[in-house]
Amino acid sequence: MGAIYPVILCGGSGTRLWPASRADQPKQFLKLIGQTSSFQDTVLRVKDLPGRAEIVIVTGEAMVGFVQDQTAEIGVSVTVLVEPEARDSAPAVAAAAAYVEQRDPDGVALMLAADHHIVEPEIFAQAAITAARAADEGLIVTFGVKPTGPATGFGYIRPGKPLLDGSVSAVAAFVEKPDRATAETYVAEGYYWNSGNFAFKAAVLLGELDVFEPTVSAAARACMVGLQMDGGTARLDRAAFAGAAKISLDYAVMERTQKAAVAPAAFSWSDLGAWDAIWDVSTTDPSGNAAVGDVTLIDSRNVLVRSTGPFVGAIGVEDLVIIAEPDAILVCRRDASQAVKTLVDGLKRDGRSIAIGHDRDDRPRRVLAAAADWEVSVWTLAPHETAALPPGSVQVLAGETSLGALLNVIEAPTIVTAQTAATLLVTRRP
Repeated sequence: MGAIYPVILCGGSGTRLWPASRADQPKQFLKLIGQTSSFQDTVLRVKDLPGRAEIVIVTGEAMVGFVQDQTAEIGVSVTVLVEPEARDSAPAVAAAAAYVEQRDPDGVALMLAADHHIVEPEIFAQAAITAARAADEGLIVTFGVKPTGPATGFGYIRPGKPLLDGSVSAVAAFVEKPDRATAETYVAEGYYWNSGNFAFKAAVLLGELDVFEPTVSAAARACMVGLQMDGGTARLDRAAFAGAAKISLDYAVMERTQKAAVAPAAFSWSDLGAWDAIWDVSTTDPSGNAAVGDVTLIDSRNVLVRSTGPFVGAIGVEDLVIIAEPDAILVCRRDASQAVKTLVDGLKRDGRSIAIGHDRDDRPRRVLAAAADWEVSVWTLAPHETAALPPGSVQVLAGETSLGALLNVIEAPTIVTAQTAATLLVTRRP
């Protein structure tokens, strides 16, 4: 079997875990459960995997600092490929596959999400080796998690005939998130949860993209031409990457290929998609409460409370989520956690920058002039620092940023990342 190259995708902003998770500090880098983030846990799970080669991280400019700091914190060396823009998962995975193929034509990529919670690392390692062996035979393997109940927040996989030695099965169908009754049927009929983690030979995946989405594979290969590594970090060429169709790996390949297989995964798994999932995997007291930060609970049951800012006291409440950040507080029923995205979408429509970024008192920002519905300010950003800018116009006075142009009109709250020290003139408008 070829060497295994773990590829960890660090995109997304975890909208349903607002206000803790936002685009300037997404959920995979938050220490929501224990002393390490889910990104760090993912890296540690693959660090000692038998046959493991280089660990490759694919992320955006805004997250490079988090990746570097958190891998240094756990003492693991990685290679970081930086996307110039978000174009969904297929272009990101294809770029990593092209990198692996360039390094090792027989390499097997183990593609993992950075924001998943897996309890038993040794069972994960066994499943990863099984999937990698099947991938070495030319299959594109996804991990299918045995359901613990009829969850409606996950997609499902219907397994088909056994393949190879029976360690994996063909994928008969991928199905979307079901309603409760349909989910119960899926569980009874032996469907798996679709974990969104994969194993494949880099060359095999690129070959399938050549057939189904040739712009994606062409862009990935073009990004490898003249790729420059700087201290373990390489930035993909913006023009080459922009040539890829914006499409997910599921739509680009998995739902169209004849090479899809599913490897059963017996580990306990969660995608930590909402606050109720965080409560599910948290350590609770005898009353079912999970509390982090400056919190006091009295006569309360089955409550999740997390504060990184003010003191939170709750008396006589049940089945609630209370999340307190210095600039925002969320209170909702645990069974309404999926609706947090609706709240955030509303904030975005209203042009509220707290929808995507944390308001910080320590950010160098000087207001030059202001009225009730407009403001002109100067923002000073350090290299790799991010800021959530409000709708309006942004002029880059000095330095380089992820905006690209020197003058930009922003129609919605936007995260900007300074590539060098930068000074911005920001005119906020209604």
